[in-house]
Amino acid sequence: MESLMAYVVGIMFTAAIYMMLRRSIVKLVIGLMILSNAANLLIFVVSGMTRGAPPLIPDGASGPAGAVADPLPQALILTAIVIAFGVLAFAVVLIRRAYEVVGTDDLDQMKDTDT
Repeated sequence: MESLMAYVVGIMFTAAIYMMLRRSIVKLVIGLMILSNAANLLIFVVSGMTRGAPPLIPDGASGPAGAVADPLPQALILTAIVIAFGVLAFAVVLIRRAYEVVGTDDLDQMKDTDT
C-alpha cells in the first residue's frame, strides 16, 4: 500500500510541476494547489500508515497500552492545509485583479507593468 501511495505522490508532484510551468496564471495556481496536496500526502505517507489508538495514557500507567497513532504528522498536515488555503485565497484575488488590469491570464503578456 505504501509503494502505491509513493507512486501517487510522485504523479501528483509531476502534475503540479507541469501545471506550474504552463503560461496561464490560472494553471499556475492549480499547480500550486496540487503541489500543496502532494506535500501533505507525502508527510502522511512518510509518517507511516499504521492504524493505532489515540495516544492517551490511562491512569496509573507509565505509557500508552498497545500501538498508538503519531499525532505530529496530523498536526503538521492540518497546519499545512490552513496555510495552503490562505495562499490559494490570496492567489485567486491576485489573479482576478491582474486580469482586470492587464486583460489576459497569459504570463508572457503580463511582463509589461506600465499598464
